[in-house]
Amino acid sequence: MIKERMEEALNRQLNAELYSSYLYLSMSAYFDSINLKGFANWMNVQAQEELMHAMKFYNFILERGGKITLSAIEAPPREWDSPSSTFEIVYKHEQKVTALIHDLVDLSISEKDHATNNFLQWFVTEQVEEEASADGVVQRLKLAGNSSGGLFMLDRELGQRVFTPPAASKEK
Repeated sequence: MIKERMEEALNRQLNAELYSSYLYLSMSAYFDSINLKGFANWMNVQAQEELMHAMKFYNFILERGGKITLSAIEAPPREWDSPSSTFEIVYKHEQKVTALIHDLVDLSISEKDHATNNFLQWFVTEQVEEEASADGVVQRLKLAGNSSGGLFMLDRELGQRVFTPPAASKEK
């Protein structure tokens, strides 16, 4: 059975992951609106990944005998200044999510909740990848500068990203 304090924190993270999915879906729509279909694709894949993360929290809470508490999801912005500024926001957002995950790990340690700590280690590793991926695009956008050719080459590259659901396992 999961302790109340841990359950509440995991539910907050579940809702944070849903917001992340919502944010990236909004960014995908923005990129579609400015005809950067590859950027839109990257964001759409990211939105799907964040939804998968939310479902991992959802299933874990239930598996531990907890109750799901869904909260209202704040509306994300609809417009951004540029592809570069959008990806800067993505990178900062992923850093914020990393801090949230680290706070959960700290709580699981203080609560001596070894099962939750073990569960969260996947997210600790995932956040390293998430930050590196977002920062990689930020750095390539900086290199492209004001070159429309560089922007369109990056758009083509980002269009190749494909959502790959995790292999079936005992996790739901």
